Amino acid sequence: MSVKIHPSWQAVLADEFEKPYWQELVSFVREEYSKNECFPKQGDIFRAFDVTPFGSVKVVILGQDPYHTPGIATGMCFSVPDGTKVPPSIKNIFKEIKSDIGISRTKADLADWAEQWVLLLNCVLTVRAHAAGSHYEKWWEMFTDEVIRLLSEKREHLVFILWGNYAITKQSLIDGNKHLVITSSHPSPFSARKSFFGSRPFSKANEYLKKWGMEEIAW
Repeated sequence: MSVKIHPSWQAVLADEFEKPYWQELVSFVREEYSKNECFPKQGDIFRAFDVTPFGSVKVVILGQDPYHTPGIATGMCFSVPDGTKVPPSIKNIFKEIKSDIGISRTKADLADWAEQWVLLLNCVLTVRAHAAGSHYEKWWEMFTDEVIRLLSEKREHLVFILWGNYAITKQSLIDGNKHLVITSSHPSPFSARKSFFGSRPFSKANEYLKKWGMEEIAW
């Protein structure tokens, strides 16, 4: 596994790359990719970090692990390439955008969000094909937990959007006195009606950014 990561992340995470678990993680990922079909492609594992520098992050959206269906994992949570089938969770995200801020979005490639400094972070960055959750508890969480903690510690006035029970468990890593934390059920069809629909995360995020003198996100 080659680590392509923006220099600002490289600097802030330098200590992580020296920890024993990191070598275990690298060895695991290399073996998995050599023996199995895994996603995203190796060059995109750290794409979210490469597109959205540490010092520029304004919003963090947490996902779980990459799509395990061939051809749609992009290295950024929830995002899929244009021209591919739009997953149900993204369709529900679009419904909430329309209800919340009146924007009719159809573009499921969310790279434009990342380029506006929305970190689209999966808590587990790789997955084996057709096996959701197959790389859980294989050291990725130790890495991404530290990413969340460092963002909370070293930055101010960020928006953390946590959808679903798994993402909400990461709230303990975030200083709620320094940052806005938005939680709801996951946008999956199985849970969106519990508290995702009507949660208005997009307008809430923009109101908070505007309050602190930052440019709003064009969702």
